[in-house]
Amino acid sequence: MMIGELFDPNAEFSIRETCKPHWSQAGAVVFITFRTADSIPKEVIHRWHREKCDWLVRRGYMRPEQDDWKQVVEEIPSEEAHQFRRQFLKARESCLDDCHGRCVLRDPQCSGAVADSLLKFDGDRYSMGDFVVMPNHVHFLAAFATEQTMGRQCTSWMHYTAHIINGFLDQSCRFWQPDPFDHLVRSPE
Repeated sequence: MMIGELFDPNAEFSIRETCKPHWSQAGAVVFITFRTADSIPKEVIHRWHREKCDWLVRRGYMRPEQDDWKQVVEEIPSEEAHQFRRQFLKARESCLDDCHGRCVLRDPQCSGAVADSLLKFDGDRYSMGDFVVMPNHVHFLAAFATEQTMGRQCTSWMHYTAHIINGFLDQSCRFWQPDPFDHLVRSPE
């Protein structure tokens, strides 16, 4: 049973820009990933920044002394921008699977809080599909009734679970990385 529809490029959709673009469409299934704040080491993030700049410099889109690769990517041809995003997204996903950080979601109490939160308003605020809570990140499929609901609900999940898990761990630090990854599902595959 499908929890929603596949993305329809001919229907109305919205794109909200934060650190990365967030596409949403009423009723469409979206794949979302939340990452713990310590899931990617700072030195890896700095290395990726240099690699992104180098990639753009080698292709002549950026001068070596420039440092703002985000703005440059918005201005390059869409095929090149797609290749850029695909290459660096694979690196990010591979790094997550290496289980960096404290991996506190291995603790059943912490992972259970995430699972309970994802299911809390299933059928009311959203339709929840499959999900998996990994040691340092969470993947799930969901569909939202309106284009605006996805962002608000992700913020709610992240704030609530951070509060609960920080309480379990007796800490008061940032738990999730800001700006989760999301991708509208375009085919059953």
